[in-house]
Amino acid sequence: MKLIIQIPCFNEEQQLPVTLRGLPRQVAGFDVVEWLVIDDGSTDRTVAVAREHGVDHIVRLTNHKGLAAAFQAGMDAGLKLGADVIVNTDADNQYEGADVPKLVAPIIRGEADMVVGDRQVETIEHFSGLKKLLQRLGSWVVRQASSTELPDTTSGFRAYNREAALQVQAVSKFTYTLETIIQAGKLLVAVEHVPVRTNPKTRESRLFPSTAAYVRRNALSIFRIYSQYQPLKVFWGGAVLFGTAAVGMFTYFIVDFISRGGHAGHVQLLIAGAVLFNAAMLLGALGVIGDLLDAQRIISQRTFERVRRIELQLGVQPSHYEPGSAPSPPPTGGTGPEERGQPPGTGAPDREALGV
Repeated sequence: MKLIIQIPCFNEEQQLPVTLRGLPRQVAGFDVVEWLVIDDGSTDRTVAVAREHGVDHIVRLTNHKGLAAAFQAGMDAGLKLGADVIVNTDADNQYEGADVPKLVAPIIRGEADMVVGDRQVETIEHFSGLKKLLQRLGSWVVRQASSTELPDTTSGFRAYNREAALQVQAVSKFTYTLETIIQAGKLLVAVEHVPVRTNPKTRESRLFPSTAAYVRRNALSIFRIYSQYQPLKVFWGGAVLFGTAAVGMFTYFIVDFISRGGHAGHVQLLIAGAVLFNAAMLLGALGVIGDLLDAQRIISQRTFERVRRIELQLGVQPSHYEPGSAPSPPPTGGTGPEERGQPPGTGAPDREALGV
């Protein structure tokens, strides 16, 4: 059994050594524990520091793509490097590395495919009241959309077994935390949570320059993700709201018209009602279109999963991969040409290799 701990990094020359010192090299239930750093286009010595501190694998993105892209690149590399379980943690030492065994325990026991660390946000002193409120709101929205019971859905300290890592795919350019949980809740992925510890704040967040930016970007992300995965609830909810207001205005106009003995009054209500009715019809149509797109997204996601499995069968190497402190050929994530007795890059893949 192999455990790979991945750390997305962007200009983490100062914080990375502290984070790595806290990570385990041995975890009960695993024969091998390896570290993977995903360098998201850093301009400092992040990669050099990673090598100096014994990181086994490095994925080096050419330029800065954002946290979600770095996370997904790490998941892809971890699978192709033969990981049975992948743990994701942050490079700023927010999470207590000694809790990795606790995080992977439900997976080892066969009770979960994906485990999210619960930071117990209410106890984090440096979180403002507004930030805690938005964390609770975001977690509630994700619970509704994913049918899970996770109390801390924005936590980046999480573990995936091989099946869960194969199935989830973050498409958001900003955050992977909420979206991957909703995906897991809709797929054949058992999701659990465990309480984890956090370390004192070492620096300001680079994702959010201010509290206002945090609120704005998270609110937009929550709305976007929820409307993407629950389009009928979002758009038909709006349609019912506007439609009810339109009916109310039409009713008031008709009652007033009758009471005046057939003389029209409050024509503005008739106009406003017509506008709201049109808006309700438009939102209803968007809900139907969104639901159809959601079905197509599910088909695309299943296709992506099958492609991933085929890549592992063929032994496709990780993209942007570099060996870490001890250069060696990266292990394949499946049965490649060499394992099947064929020289690399020769021969057409057989039906067994393609999984058909």
